[in-house]
Amino acid sequence: MTSPVFLLDPDHDDVVVDVARLAVGTSVRLPSRVRRHAVQAMRLAEGDEFDLVDGRGLRLRCALRSVAGAGDATATLLDVSRDPAPRTRLVLVQALAKSGHDEQAIDAATQIGVDEIVPWQARRSIARWRPGRTDHVWSRTLAAATEQSRRARTPVLADCVNDRALEGVFQGIVDDGGIVIVLHQDATATWSALAGRIADLGRTGTEDGARTRSIAVVVGPEGGIDEEEVAEFVAAGAESCALGPTIMRASVAGPAVLALLAGALGRFDAVRGPTTARAPRCATAEEATAR
Repeated sequence: MTSPVFLLDPDHDDVVVDVARLAVGTSVRLPSRVRRHAVQAMRLAEGDEFDLVDGRGLRLRCALRSVAGAGDATATLLDVSRDPAPRTRLVLVQALAKSGHDEQAIDAATQIGVDEIVPWQARRSIARWRPGRTDHVWSRTLAAATEQSRRARTPVLADCVNDRALEGVFQGIVDDGGIVIVLHQDATATWSALAGRIADLGRTGTEDGARTRSIAVVVGPEGGIDEEEVAEFVAAGAESCALGPTIMRASVAGPAVLALLAGALGRFDAVRGPTTARAPRCATAEEATAR
């Protein structure tokens, strides 16, 4: 089976792993949070392998070496690698929603492979963004989903935006050759109308030297997206699309479309090898970071 993943958090961990100074074969002292999760919760034993990731693509393959009771735990660094950044980025613009539906959406989206989350204070959003509180909850949700899905890259969490700010974001994505898809129950265009363009974008995104492009999915709150909002977004270059005859919750719509996009872009065609399959070795973590 694949190795479990633990996300390093230099801002909060009691032990900061200096990845730039690590070399294969050296000893790594584990933060207490990682030790508790690995040893107490997951019951890893000496010799068991796991990955430490920095959330920006760096992946450190380690083997648990020693555990000093409730004290320190160390591991041996086996491999250093970097998960490549995608050429076609998936962005979820998630309207704030009540009852935790927005948090459920970003949790599932992270597992599917979203690259960026943009919180949106929509006109019909009942929930409100509270700086220093809501962003902390969303960040923790993304971190936990990153570990659960064994990713090396945590989705970027953008600042919460309103309609005006979103128009500028959408214009930038479209100008760079990307696509913005606004999910709206009254849209006349269907998913099949966009499928060809999405496939073309995926093919051009794999070409050598091709610039990074984005596909953004816009999901409204419980009451749906305001008609004026849809008109403004379309004027900024977005595409309004209905996803079949049924109406999905705010927690489901985004992940459903992201799954379709991931499949169209070939993201589900790759698999992660078992623990015994080694990534190419690097001399140091610093070399992998520079790649």
